[in-house]
Amino acid sequence: MKIKIAAATLVLTVFFSGNVFAVSNGKTLEFKGSSMGTVTFDGSVHKNAGLVCSDCHNPEMFPKMKQGTIKITMNDLYAGKYCGKCHNDKKAFLIKENCTRCHHKSGDK
Repeated sequence: MKIKIAAATLVLTVFFSGNVFAVSNGKTLEFKGSSMGTVTFDGSVHKNAGLVCSDCHNPEMFPKMKQGTIKITMNDLYAGKYCGKCHNDKKAFLIKENCTRCHHKSGDK
């Protein structure tokens, strides 16, 4: 019985650690395909702003957390979905007026 509990604990630890460290310190996620340029997400910027993982990693904010599983459009963001829920000029900068804070053309940063 102890072996089963230890094995289950190990499996759960490995499973959840992949989610916890999805964007580890010093790393970024890039979302390509926009004509405006690549969108770069840096988790450390959000952490330094006082946010914790669960502020965004929850079903209300992002119903699916694996990169590429949902199509995020600017109209969604302007309507207050996904990143637009906070980036509304109340909690964080207004995305509609600050395109280049997220979108970067090749060679820009």
